[in-house]
Amino acid sequence: VCASVLSSGINAEYGGLTQAEAEAQYGADNIKIFQSKFTNMFYSMTTRKPKTYMKLICVLPEERIVGLHVLGLGADEMLQGFAVAVVAGATKKQFDSTVAIHPTSAEEFVTMSWGLSI
Repeated sequence: VCASVLSSGINAEYGGLTQAEAEAQYGADNIKIFQSKFTNMFYSMTTRKPKTYMKLICVLPEERIVGLHVLGLGADEMLQGFAVAVVAGATKKQFDSTVAIHPTSAEEFVTMSWGLSI
């Protein structure tokens, strides 16, 4: 898996495969998606409440992370660190046992405990 970061100017970043690429490569039944959507703590004291969206794309059965996507404040900084884990073949279990990179919204990547669609 080759990690790449797209800096689009709107804090939308990704590393590794897209969901469509992962499903084409491994089969849809062999993919588990973890997603989260929330308001970043940075905006907790403001009237403006933009959402942060995060997505992990994992290959079963070991839940090896092959894609990581984030839209929101600090996305560019988060992907710089997490891309190393994607290239190294990290699993969801390994993510769950680590401490996240700051900004604090990065902590969501290592605490997602559900495979839900949003």
